[in-house]
Amino acid sequence: MKEQYYKEQHFDNEDFTAKGMIEADFEACCFKGCNFSGEDLSMIDFIDCEFIECNLSLCTLNGTLFQECIFNRCKLLGLRFENCNDFGLSVQFSFSILDNSSFFKAKIPSTKFFNCQLRNVDFSNAMMESSEFIESDLEGAVFDQTTLDKVDFSTADNFSIDPEANKLKGAKFSRSNLKGLLLKYNLNIEG
Repeated sequence: MKEQYYKEQHFDNEDFTAKGMIEADFEACCFKGCNFSGEDLSMIDFIDCEFIECNLSLCTLNGTLFQECIFNRCKLLGLRFENCNDFGLSVQFSFSILDNSSFFKAKIPSTKFFNCQLRNVDFSNAMMESSEFIESDLEGAVFDQTTLDKVDFSTADNFSIDPEANKLKGAKFSRSNLKGLLLKYNLNIEG
């Protein structure tokens, strides 16, 4: 445990890039309008925390614990979630931008992505059973050897998933986005 421990604290409009990140652990804290961009969050524990309108782009996440954390309207560009502490890794995202981030080999079952932009995100070898991509843009996202059983893609857009290279048992799709499963065959699908 770090020297400092914060519980049920609110951090509003803090610019951690100017003063450096606090070496502490955080439980049930709320970060609103905070800038963490490029900061080293390695080995910091965030348990049951909420991030609202924060910028965490390009942060270092070596051993970082995100347990039961919610990200709402956040900018999370280029994050390597596979470097997080995978014990209890549990995150939810809404109205957030995660472009160029990576969940390579991450174990993130039941994760919700609600109205998120996930362009060029790497989900290779991830275990994502029962997750949901609700009204989310997956343009250029990589799914390879990914466990997607019971994942809801019914309102997702711009994905390309090879059914032969991923586990999709019970995954949900809509008629309008089935073409995302057939792109590798270079078919011309009308309508």
